[in-house]
Amino acid sequence: MHCSFLVPGDLGTHTGGYTYDRHIIDELRALQWQVDVHALGDGYPQPGTEALAHAARVVEALPDGALVVVDGLAFGVLDELAHRHAQRLRWVALVHHPLSLETGLDPDWQRALFDSERRALAAASGVIVTSPFTARGLAAFGVSSSSISIVVPGTEPAPPATGSGSGSGGEALSLLCVATITPRKGHTVLIEALAGLGDSAWTLHCVGSLTMDSACAEALREAIERLGLRERVVLHGDQAEKDVPAYYAAADAFVLPSFHEGYGMALAEALARGLPVISTRAGAIADTVPADACELVPPGDVVALRNALRRLMDDAAWRAKLRDGAMAARLTLPTWAQSGARFASALAGVVQQGPQEA
Repeated sequence: MHCSFLVPGDLGTHTGGYTYDRHIIDELRALQWQVDVHALGDGYPQPGTEALAHAARVVEALPDGALVVVDGLAFGVLDELAHRHAQRLRWVALVHHPLSLETGLDPDWQRALFDSERRALAAASGVIVTSPFTARGLAAFGVSSSSISIVVPGTEPAPPATGSGSGSGGEALSLLCVATITPRKGHTVLIEALAGLGDSAWTLHCVGSLTMDSACAEALREAIERLGLRERVVLHGDQAEKDVPAYYAAADAFVLPSFHEGYGMALAEALARGLPVISTRAGAIADTVPADACELVPPGDVVALRNALRRLMDDAAWRAKLRDGAMAARLTLPTWAQSGARFASALAGVVQQGPQEA
């Protein structure tokens, strides 16, 4: 009951992937696992020479036979290192979503990421993914389904959102989007959709880092200014994990126009508060959010997203129906303790094996 957990960058980073890692580490320790956390350096999935040298030193210091969980943001580009140590370590790749599915990649870089991740995964003794969708997708990388364990993220029980009071003589409908400002999350698509709904009463609150992709954040600010939405869109930036629940509590609905999600932890958090969801049919979203709790549109389709938002704002009965669906879904979500136990079980299965052949 011992493992090393290797993470790129800062484990405290406020993204879904890092949040998952933190919770799983905490739950493993609660189950009496000894978990040693090692940082692999910065810049992934494009680490520089210094980060790669640091990662090599970290891995070389691990004892023979060690069980080693590596976040996929790093593992997918450490293919040479993974194979070099495959005969002495038991690698477990934690894949939130394949690196090559990130939005906006140069085609050559996308192909390089696919090839690197495919080679790295071939060195793994086991693979843990966060959704059935990602498990199915790894067939393209040559990963056998028998080596994959699915451990979806957990949520903690939360009270239903109280909202803004809109629809009963209260304030404008409060829309919430919790996502780091990156191209994959589709914020600009959302702003363009909302720009056509100026005659409706609404406010959009965006919670998520504005510095992880500064160019994307600047493009979003410019779109907000250009479309005259500065008074209606609030960019709250990165928030401490303990402060985010207050934003969910004050929302009337949740919006996430992503181009891809390996699971969609923010969507699950919205369901945990009984919030209606407007999102896309991208990646695992349709598996994460039940049909009776959401309206899903094609990713990148401004008109379809605008129409869904218009109905959400104008049709109180439909909005209430989606809320009922979300309230039912919140009762089925796993807790972090349950997800941690499943992760531990997956690791125990790998322990029964020897290291992978190089």
